[in-house]
Amino acid sequence: MLLSGGVDSSVVVYEFARLGLHPDCFYIKIGPEEAEEWDCSSEEDLEMATAVARKFGCRLEVVDCHQEYWNQVTKYTMDKVKSGFTPNPDVMCNRLIKFGAFDEKRGHDYDLIATGHYAQTEMDEDGRKWLVTSPDPVKDQTDFLAQIYDWQLRKALFPIGHYVKDEVRQIAEREHLVNAKRKDSQGICFLGKINYNDYIRRYLGEQPGDVIELETGKRIGEHKGLWFHTIGQRKGMGFSGGPWFVVKKDVENNILYVSHGYDPETAYKQDFAIHDFHSLTMPISDLRQITFKIRHTPGYLPASLEPTGEGCFIVHAKDKIHGVAPGQFCVIYDEQHHRCLGSGEIAF
Repeated sequence: MLLSGGVDSSVVVYEFARLGLHPDCFYIKIGPEEAEEWDCSSEEDLEMATAVARKFGCRLEVVDCHQEYWNQVTKYTMDKVKSGFTPNPDVMCNRLIKFGAFDEKRGHDYDLIATGHYAQTEMDEDGRKWLVTSPDPVKDQTDFLAQIYDWQLRKALFPIGHYVKDEVRQIAEREHLVNAKRKDSQGICFLGKINYNDYIRRYLGEQPGDVIELETGKRIGEHKGLWFHTIGQRKGMGFSGGPWFVVKKDVENNILYVSHGYDPETAYKQDFAIHDFHSLTMPISDLRQITFKIRHTPGYLPASLEPTGEGCFIVHAKDKIHGVAPGQFCVIYDEQHHRCLGSGEIAF
């Protein structure tokens, strides 16, 4: 059992305990490189995890995946943002750390690894295991799990995936769990209170450049670095005469293009390419009706999927989509947004 100190994984331990089961619990330690520079909640997390494990008579072991996180997830993130892409560190953290580095260190000794994710699994008639969505559309985390490998999915167990968040909170309060009223963590996986832009600034610094209105070519201000902005962004711009939308990044010339969003051809896309598609359970290659997400939102968008080569597809959305950004993961679901089929990276 991966026990983080949060309410979700703590309720998982309770769910096991009420069945008379006492899983071995593991706290994955990922700390900032220089603790004095960062405001990190990992010490409190470990205290909470320790209290929960003790309450239910479970053994708790701390597994240090610090170096793996900074070598793999941080490298992935910085390489992407430097190239003008919009990465998702949380998605890669599940593949590389929670179900990756941890498995190499300790998880390989176990048949099943349980987590507090809001997701479910099901077996089909041929014995294949599928990742399926949670009934809580706001908390569903299948999009964050859409890059894990098939062998990781086969070992994964999501014991609270059939609940909605309110039910989990109620269980925690009823059972007097120490973290029952603790707020959900925000921001990047494992980094606690560290702000995403501060995380980027720590490694890449700032690189000021011009902000240009796409339609007129008029300079309206200066950005501090293209990596602090993503396509479709409309908050935190700080320029007069708005609202402004980020519509394009010129990495070579360090120019950020913005628009008032009146022109749907610059602010919206209906057809876009994805590449390096990662299938969760079995490959998909035929033209099919699907639903998809390009960011962590409650809604699923209808589309058709057109194969263009190995691991490459064109997504033909039913409606125009705002903020389609290269580097984002486009997560593909079946037409009923029940089974998660996999995900691919949005291309230029």
